Amino acid sequence: MLDFITERTDCWDFLKSTDLPVFIYGMGDGALKIMSVFERYGIPIAGFFASDEFVRGHVFQGHLVHTLSQIEALIDDFVIVLAFAAGYQSLYDRINEIAKRHILLAPDVPVAGDTLFTYEYCQKSAEKIQSVYDMLADEKSRQTYADVLNFKISGRIEYLNRCTSSKDEIYGNIIPLGDDEIFADLGAYNGDTAAEFMSACNNSFRHLYAFEPNPKNFRKLTKNLPEDERITLVNAAAGRENGTVKISANEGRMSRAGGSGKTVDIPVLSLDEAVPENVTVLKLDVEGAEREALEGARRHVAGGAKILCSLYHRSEDMFELPLLIKSINPDLKLYVRHRLYIPAWETNLYAVPKGEPK
Repeated sequence: MLDFITERTDCWDFLKSTDLPVFIYGMGDGALKIMSVFERYGIPIAGFFASDEFVRGHVFQGHLVHTLSQIEALIDDFVIVLAFAAGYQSLYDRINEIAKRHILLAPDVPVAGDTLFTYEYCQKSAEKIQSVYDMLADEKSRQTYADVLNFKISGRIEYLNRCTSSKDEIYGNIIPLGDDEIFADLGAYNGDTAAEFMSACNNSFRHLYAFEPNPKNFRKLTKNLPEDERITLVNAAAGRENGTVKISANEGRMSRAGGSGKTVDIPVLSLDEAVPENVTVLKLDVEGAEREALEGARRHVAGGAKILCSLYHRSEDMFELPLLIKSINPDLKLYVRHRLYIPAWETNLYAVPKGEPK
């Protein structure tokens, strides 16, 4: 079982055992999360560095922040731990250039929850992981799934380099679109994925429902999407049933229940109750609440909605969400793709009815 898992050493165990000094690349919440795990494992930190434009005498957690060139001038060999996300090409390329000169790891610290995706955790979840792997619809999905899991264990970015796909591959190839689609965008943020959908269907659709809980993001969403009687904007979170939830108010795309800092009360709506007509395309990117949102959208999933679902917010998402979707509608074909991003954010599940062409 799990023959496709080739990594046996967690990145955390490697960092604990290495004789090389370990420097964290980046500051902010990502670095704080990684430092918390370092403390748990007893991993010493040699220092911090940032890109040249972000240094300017900064001090982070009591350490003077250096540039990479300053560290390279003093130390021949060291390990770099990436503590921020890279989601655009020039930054992605810069990180890969640095990885040619030094050991560079991008530890997988979940967006939501505290469970780390270690080799031991992988083995404990082996039966479910193998079940998902076996039910995937094509070889590229199986290879992507294996690469992402091996990345999560090791933190080695070559796995993500190997499995990164273009976003152009999704609509029209994996997710076919007609001219009468009803699109529900759960976690609409500023309207970016809604805009992708409208472009992919040449603005020919029946209706678009965009749910965004964060008031700041919702204002951006309102500005970015056109006024159109076919578009309904909903300032609410998607969940299992109707209610309310406290979410962080100032965390941008990452707004989530129980976040840090200032919180606001937001309505929670079940998609099954909020949208009576049958949704034909369902997108879920709800910062760790995907299971609850799917539970609240059972009627639409069972009815054959084509699904785009994030798999990266919680460690268990890689197997629990595909299994949940398949349990609701066994007649769906499942695909996995990873779009350009370090760490393994933008790893997504795509589900389509078996009768749909690929």
